[in-house]
Amino acid sequence: MIRYGTFMTLKIRRILCYLVMIFLAVLSLFPFYILIINSTRTHSQIQMGFSFFPGLNFVTNLRNLLADENTPIVQAMFNSVFVSLMSAVLTTYFSSMTAYGIYMYHFKGKNFAFKFILAVMMIPAQVSALGFIKLLENIMMLDSLAALYIPAIASPVVFFYMYQAMQSTLPVSIVEAARVDGCNEFLTFNRIVLPMMKPAIAVQAIFSFVSSWNNYFTPALVIDSDKKKTIPILIAQLRGADYKSFDMGQVYMMICMAIIPLVIIYLILSKSIISGVTVGGVKE
Repeated sequence: MIRYGTFMTLKIRRILCYLVMIFLAVLSLFPFYILIINSTRTHSQIQMGFSFFPGLNFVTNLRNLLADENTPIVQAMFNSVFVSLMSAVLTTYFSSMTAYGIYMYHFKGKNFAFKFILAVMMIPAQVSALGFIKLLENIMMLDSLAALYIPAIASPVVFFYMYQAMQSTLPVSIVEAARVDGCNEFLTFNRIVLPMMKPAIAVQAIFSFVSSWNNYFTPALVIDSDKKKTIPILIAQLRGADYKSFDMGQVYMMICMAIIPLVIIYLILSKSIISGVTVGGVKE
């Protein structure tokens, strides 16, 4: 019996792989192409349907967006960048510290603590939203940017990933050697453990940044002031404008500007993505 693989030469298989990858790449990038094209067109042109060719209203849409007093895009960009960066830093640092404590130390209730954190991971944010708002009201943190990034300290998903990464890449002997040399636990974590976990931290930092950047639910509940609104709130605000003032060109322009920080963060940390993704799944 002739096997199927004998008919497929290595060259043909390689061409098929390239064709599939090119198709998937085009499929992934096509929405960005539509976004950029529509940001250069007028509202009426966008309503007429999709076009492969850009329009001439890129500068006009940008000028209208910046001149609109109801949509402080620059302030919203700053707020979103600040909240997303703080969330990425806090969630990766404290989740790594928690994972380090669970992974390295042996204490009574260790298994319970690990399983409890995983159980918290199953609870959706919407379930605890009412209690969260009540807590913010009691401690007078409503309508503040700190209420958007401080809760990021407790992230069970990031903790679990960092715990898996430590099991794969962090030898216990290195930590014990540091202890023998007289290094205290805080310095051991910051100077030895964190540098070794850099690829995994970079991956989680990207995910945390993107998640915080796209978060609409929490800011919509917490933020009231125009000066503290983030990009998702402004986009929803523009989308919900009345018929006379609704301008699709401005909406696409705002979304186009909103993805710029995400692209920059991705380009900065992209080198660590592949190595970071694999550390959680391969045990040496």
